[in-house]
Amino acid sequence: MPDLKLARIPDRTPVKLTILLSPELKRTLDDYAAIYNETYGESEALSELLPPMLAAFLASDHAFAKARKHREGRE
Repeated sequence: MPDLKLARIPDRTPVKLTILLSPELKRTLDDYAAIYNETYGESEALSELLPPMLAAFLASDHAFAKARKHREGRE
């Protein structure tokens, strides 16, 4: 097998997740989507904004990253 510089691309098949939200959180997310759309002049559905929002939140949580590394034995 060749020794390629590019590793095998991981699975990118989307996974559907269904969640229940409080009415207050749903209103807040709707407000965020409206402000996002006004700011960028684009119409993005909330369902399209949620994955990058969650990814940004997780990427910014340093305690989570540290605990995850410890859990995976990479510390």
